Amino acid sequence: MAAIYMTEDGYKKLMEELNRLESVERPSISKQIAEARDKGDLSENAEYDAAKEAQGMLEMKISQLKNTIANARMLDESKLNTSEVQILNTVKIRNITTKQEMTYTIVSESEANLKEKKLSVTTPIAKGLLGKKVGDKVKVTVPNGNIELEIMEISI
Repeated sequence: MAAIYMTEDGYKKLMEELNRLESVERPSISKQIAEARDKGDLSENAEYDAAKEAQGMLEMKISQLKNTIANARMLDESKLNTSEVQILNTVKIRNITTKQEMTYTIVSESEANLKEKKLSVTTPIAKGLLGKKVGDKVKVTVPNGNIELEIMEISI
């Protein structure tokens, strides 16, 4: 798996989530399985089946988190610059057609959150912006067609 770049804050959040899943969720599901098992016949025990399925999903999530953490690479925020768009930059862009201006921070996939205006580096828009400079115009293919964007400002 390729390196996953993230901030120190993003890494801490992943570690906290992993700790919660392993120390709170895992014991809770084990308890549910034990309680369902105590009710007798497992062949027709919907509670047992549901708890086992929840356990499988939890273990898969824990495994994915561990994999992400193992491949995490911290970004040195002191080495960021604004000469061209890169991960962790905040970019003000303008849709050339609609004249609408938007501002996004480009972050790792695990830190993306559109409500917070954090755009994953793997999205078509972020991919189109990476390496570009203020004043550059880029055409980006998005699910509902093509859009043309102009980079107005790059900041940290």
